[in-house]
Amino acid sequence: MEAFRQNALLGAAIALAVLIFAALIRAVLGPRFTDRIIAVNMINTMVVAVIVVLSVYLREDFLVDVALVYALLSFLTVTVLARMVIVRQQRRRQRSGEEHAHGA
Repeated sequence: MEAFRQNALLGAAIALAVLIFAALIRAVLGPRFTDRIIAVNMINTMVVAVIVVLSVYLREDFLVDVALVYALLSFLTVTVLARMVIVRQQRRRQRSGEEHAHGA
């Protein structure tokens, strides 16, 4: 039973590593900035899952705390990036509105 548990955890870690690599490809290829933000968020979520799997695999409780801190930092990162996207879109709308007002 213990060998099955160890193999299942190892398999889960490998599967998550493959999915992280796929999300990394999406983050690099884009094509939009928002696609990249979502891909980075997916990568961060899967890294948290890998840390938790490793915590169970290695029987080290402190890794769960590391995963929680990483999840909080990931949330803050995505929140800041989303705010940047919103501000960027608002500036574009203001510029296009000013150009239409001057052109008319």
